[in-house]
Amino acid sequence: MNFTRWSARLPGTQRRAAARTEPTVAVTPDRRGEGPGSVPAARAEHLTDEAKPIPALDELPVREVLDRVPSLVALVHGSDHRLAYVNDAYVTAFGVRHPGAPAREALPELAELGLLPLLDQVLRSGKPRTLKSRKAPGGRSYTFTCTPVTEGEGGVLIFATDVTDHAEAAERLRASERRQRETAVTLQRSLLPQELEEPDDLRIAATYHPGGTEAAVGGDWYDVITLGGGRTALVIGDVMGRGVRAAAVMGQLRTAVRAYARLDLPPHEVLQLLDGLAMEIDANQIATCVYAIHDPNEGRLVYASAGHLPILVRDENGQVQRADEPTGPPLGTGGWMHASGSIALSPGSTAVLYTDGLVERRDEDLDEGIASLERALAGATGTPQVVCDRLVRSAGVTADHDDDVAVLVLQHPARTGPDSDLFRNAALELLGGVEAAPRARAFASGVLTSWRFPADLHDLGVLATSELVANSLQHGTPPMRLRLRRTDRRLIIEVTDGDDHLPRRRRAEPGDESGRGIAIVATIASAWGSRRTPGGGKAVWCEFVLPKPTDR
Repeated sequence: MNFTRWSARLPGTQRRAAARTEPTVAVTPDRRGEGPGSVPAARAEHLTDEAKPIPALDELPVREVLDRVPSLVALVHGSDHRLAYVNDAYVTAFGVRHPGAPAREALPELAELGLLPLLDQVLRSGKPRTLKSRKAPGGRSYTFTCTPVTEGEGGVLIFATDVTDHAEAAERLRASERRQRETAVTLQRSLLPQELEEPDDLRIAATYHPGGTEAAVGGDWYDVITLGGGRTALVIGDVMGRGVRAAAVMGQLRTAVRAYARLDLPPHEVLQLLDGLAMEIDANQIATCVYAIHDPNEGRLVYASAGHLPILVRDENGQVQRADEPTGPPLGTGGWMHASGSIALSPGSTAVLYTDGLVERRDEDLDEGIASLERALAGATGTPQVVCDRLVRSAGVTADHDDDVAVLVLQHPARTGPDSDLFRNAALELLGGVEAAPRARAFASGVLTSWRFPADLHDLGVLATSELVANSLQHGTPPMRLRLRRTDRRLIIEVTDGDDHLPRRRRAEPGDESGRGIAIVATIASAWGSRRTPGGGKAVWCEFVLPKPTDR
């Protein structure tokens, strides 16, 4: 190995070599001497002191240089990488090594580190290769650089730098980032519903997959809210941006949605309220959202969208429809009047609400991603959780996915056989007059008897019907309608009329002749409420929880 040829290119080598070939200028001790070579005596005496000569770089023995290098150095020759040399630092790190044996025997630590295939690559290609930060058997970490040696039969010079401190610092940093990510993901998940509410008429499942980019959680969220009277609100949204700030905004919006949902407002009015709230929270933070309401009596999903991706619905025949319109701008933009739309959700149908992480890819148009999801949904059958898992797998979502993913799947089961007997509906059109209340009581009594309710629940249902109808006759306007509905869990009684004034519960004084109807209903029923209906008018409802079969 010709170290002289390498050293000739090092800075300063040429100048030192030239200095050795120049003739030495004689220095005279005569201080009065004049001439170009005269120097002060002090300097002359200093220059004439006998100092140890500094050898030139090309005069140093290669082995002496390598033995003193603090890094690990080894030299192997031939196709089987026979050991030719190791320096003192290598011996200190791994023990005495005997030259002449193949590297697999003489340098077992390199075999354990997987370095032998790299030696083959370097010998074949004639190009250096580097293997960064590998932990050796002794616990230290090294970065190995393998350089080809062309002299003779060829070989490889192995140079290993101890990077243990850097590796440990990097590991501490990665551990810190993992803890931060775990904290952020825990925060995100804690802001999502821990358990989904279970409506009587729907089967629902949801899943959330955090993005794989270090500690940057997103603002994806979803929720299921039972509104009473058999109706259910479903919501999914995505706060733009990442990090704790996005998760905090998401938590505020989700809390606000639950509060607004208790007002039982139409979807577009809920989004209108959320839009104003989003501007108050942070004018620079926008979010997309879909808010939908399912009413089993209508067989449709009424929704409003603020810049969110369309709902997909698969009917019982496998045909998928996309709810594209109407769609307004994202929340937080202000100045927009949202509108509600609807899409059929008949028995046997499955609807999917999702965030953009499920369908958006850097190398693919968004519409293509939605079309792929439609094809996956067309062939996805089974329970809502099974459908969730299949859609996530078909989209290629993995642990290192670059965006958060939230999916909400709801099914309206088609019930047949004995199960269908647990879900019944009965309705009566009410005509104004003194005969309306007796007719309503007789109708309710006959229906509840045919549904084989126990006597105490039968009597409470008839009393609630009487009070709701009386309230509508006194304060409402035609058309009026009574509707009774039973599920496997509860009895629901609802009266609608054409007046949009919502009743409220108040305390009736002893001398008052009215004002006790709603108070009586609120006392005997499990829950009650009222809402405005589309096109004007209102609906007042109450419900009774049915005893479980084991309790009967």
